[in-house]
Parts: sequence; structure tokens; C-alpha cells
Amino acid sequence: MNAEPLSILRLIADASIVVQLVLLMLLAASISSWAVIFGKRSVLARARAEAEGFESSFWSGGDLGSLYRSLEARGGNTGMSSIFEMGFREFARLRQSGVASDQLLEGARRAMRVGQLKELERLEHNLALLATIGSVSPYVGLFGTVWGIMSTFIALGGVQQATLATVAPGIAEALVATAFALVAAIPAFIAYNRYADKVGRLEMRYDAFMEEFSTILQRHAGRPVAGESA
Repeated sequence: MNAEPLSILRLIADASIVVQLVLLMLLAASISSWAVIFGKRSVLARARAEAEGFESSFWSGGDLGSLYRSLEARGGNTGMSSIFEMGFREFARLRQSGVASDQLLEGARRAMRVGQLKELERLEHNLALLATIGSVSPYVGLFGTVWGIMSTFIALGGVQQATLATVAPGIAEALVATAFALVAAIPAFIAYNRYADKVGRLEMRYDAFMEEFSTILQRHAGRPVAGESA
């Protein structure tokens, strides 16, 4: 049971410098991808929980002005809370300036769109890294494999009679690069697709909220700020 890990370590130790550099690059890529995977999992879980909690407060029938003031006092809002805060602030500012109702709604929509774009940028941060690792790692591993096999055949050029014992170590060394590439690429590719889908679902949720909130703002455009409610 212990012979296999030791033999793999020996193959890595005896590999050429080029193959070792390839393996080091793939190891760094794998560590980076797992760091992003665990971090992004936490970020997306919090974003979903925040959206559910805010929607519960928003649709509770309470005063929107009070909700806005509580969010503003808390600070550091993200997700749907941030979108609401930015839209409500711009709506109140424009209404105090005495602009027309259609301009009120357009300004609030623009502010909410900016908030949504900032939130999506935060949620998508480092997703491109996962996509890059998932797509590039197999080619990096292939390079290490080709180099290892090429080095093996070059070394065999000076041997009178090639046997399995002389060929096997070099071929195994080359295949280790392929194995490392798959270990790095597969989790990154799966995580990218899964997290990209979750970000897309949150984006649709934000879009739906923005439409619903715009309808409420349109209905209450002529009322005092403190008296608005859902």
C-alpha cells in the first residue's frame, strides 16, 4: 500500500527539470483553484442567504423609508440590500429636486443597475481564473508528457537494446504530468460551471427584484419619502 506513493515521489524526484517545473506549475494552479473554490462557495452562500433575508424584510409590509435608513445606518450592504439602497437613495434625491416622475424612475433604475453590476463583479471575481485553469492545465500537462516521452526516446538512442525496464520509468514520468494536469483541471472546470450557474441565478433574482421595486416606486412616486411602503 505504501509502495505506490513512494514510487510516484521517486518518479517526480528523478524527472527532468522541465517536467518538474511543469508539475510545480500544475500544483500551484491546483492549490489556487481550490482556494478560489472554497472562497467562492462561501461568498455565494452568503449572497443567497442575504437575498432571502432581505426579501423577507422587504415584503413584510413595513415602511420602505425605515428599511432604507436601517440599511444605511448598518453600512457595508451587499447584494439585494445594496441594490435597494442605491435605488431608493437616488429616487429620494431626484424627487427632492422636483424632477418628473419618469425621470425619477429612470434615475432609480440606473442607480440599481450600477449596484447590480458591482455586485455581479464581486460575485464573478476569480471565476475567470477557474476557467483558465480548467482549460489550460491539460495543455500544460500535455507539454510535460511530450517532453518526458521525447527525453526518454533520446536517452534510448544510445542504448543497444531497449527493454521495458529501461523505457517504463521515462514513460511513467511523462504520464505523471498528465495525471497532475487532470487533477488541476477537472475540479476547476466543474466548479466554474457550477458557480457560473449560481451567479446567473442570482442575477435573474436581482433583475426580478429591480422590476418589482420599480413598480412600487412608480406607484408611490407622488408620496412623501417617509410614508412609502410595499
